Amino acid sequence: MKIRRKQIREFYRRHTPSIKVPLVLFCIFICMVPLLIQGRVLASSSRQAQIERRIIDVQNQCQIVSNKMSRNGYLTNSMVDNAGTDAELSMLADIFNGRILIVNSGFKIIKDTFALSEGKICIANEVIQSFQGENTSKYDTQKHYFVLAIPIAENVQGADPTVSGKTAGVMVVTASTESMFALEEGLIEKASLYQLMMFVLVLILVFLVTGIITKPFDTITLFLNRVAEGNLDEDISEESYRETKRISRAVNRTLRTLKKVEQSRQEFVSNVSHELKTPITSIRVLADSLMGMEDAPKELYQEFMSDISDEIDRESKIIDDLLTLVKMDKASAEINVAQGNINGVIEMILKRLRPIARKRNIELIFESMRDVTADIDEVKFSLAVNNLVENAIKYNKEDGWVRVTLDADHKFFYIKVADSGIGIPEEFKDRVFERFYRVDKARSRETGGTGLGLAITKNVILMHHGGIRVESAEGVGTTFMVRIPLIYIH
Repeated sequence: MKIRRKQIREFYRRHTPSIKVPLVLFCIFICMVPLLIQGRVLASSSRQAQIERRIIDVQNQCQIVSNKMSRNGYLTNSMVDNAGTDAELSMLADIFNGRILIVNSGFKIIKDTFALSEGKICIANEVIQSFQGENTSKYDTQKHYFVLAIPIAENVQGADPTVSGKTAGVMVVTASTESMFALEEGLIEKASLYQLMMFVLVLILVFLVTGIITKPFDTITLFLNRVAEGNLDEDISEESYRETKRISRAVNRTLRTLKKVEQSRQEFVSNVSHELKTPITSIRVLADSLMGMEDAPKELYQEFMSDISDEIDRESKIIDDLLTLVKMDKASAEINVAQGNINGVIEMILKRLRPIARKRNIELIFESMRDVTADIDEVKFSLAVNNLVENAIKYNKEDGWVRVTLDADHKFFYIKVADSGIGIPEEFKDRVFERFYRVDKARSRETGGTGLGLAITKNVILMHHGGIRVESAEGVGTTFMVRIPLIYIH
């Protein structure tokens, strides 16, 4: 069964039907099915009405003959000449394509228009009921004929035979309805031809309508094909329907995002090239300067070699940060989560950074509102917090302060890193987490920044299903606020 389902899915994957197919089938179904049902219903109701009219017509004609036979004493007076009545019965049977039997009170057939059953006994429910004064009828739907039994009243002198109350005999009439079916078949054939013409007309109209309906989607497809070829600068505006309008807007939003991603990628490649090239250029300049000097003093030689070593360290740090980002981008699921004490981790980070802070007389303050235990990857988490605190120290004022605050509720723990530093201008706040982006490039180079620290920090926090935001005022200070769930959910 599973193999069968897999084969069906594979078939539909390879032979995906066009939306025109269900539209055409639906329209044909809506248009033709009611037409076919209507034709059948009309034919059936017309046939039933014709049969009912035929029965009533035969019954009326036979009732007239029955009354006439009562007045003439057809069954009670043997002295009356019945030749005219017999001829009338035969003519009536021929008109209705049927057969007429006259049964007397002894259930004996005294007249048969087919001259086959005269003298025989006829005992049937219809005959018995007619002797009780009832007109009966029965229709055979399989053989397409009906049977009527009409009582013949006894002739009483001076009385109306229809109300005399006594029955002298019964007229049994059998009439065929085959001619009606032949007429109906002819009508059905004509109706079928009409339905065929309507089907062709509906099919043509349906194809035209579905073509008009699906044209906007074809336009969107052509546009997306141009986008696939690399044309990201063109916006789509297909607003024929509400659905295509929504699709167009969604596609345009996606394209704008792709443009930003592409622009970011190009800027990233450019920045990587620039950042990696700058230390190499410095090393080359220093090396060329040394080689161009004859009998350079040892002190100058050592100074140049120290500068070259610093540039190599800078190059190594950039490469290490790039590798860290690449690992996070490629394997964001590879996070070694374990329950850890957040207070202890932050205290350890601050202990490592205090010597750096003392050089500039910056006070490091840790405020813990409660003891917090959470699911974290301690190595990556320490890297993220270390970057935030180290930046707060680097971009601070002399004799400033850095305050790290830890708090938690029943779902998240919160870390706030605030400083009294130089702050971030309002127009740059949204870009501080971009790779290689630096507000003050000269200051960043002086402090040894690579422009990747905050990008790494944001990636680590996102890996922990958390969030980070920044508030800053130029010349006043900056505050980074981090929120991370206490329980890591895979």
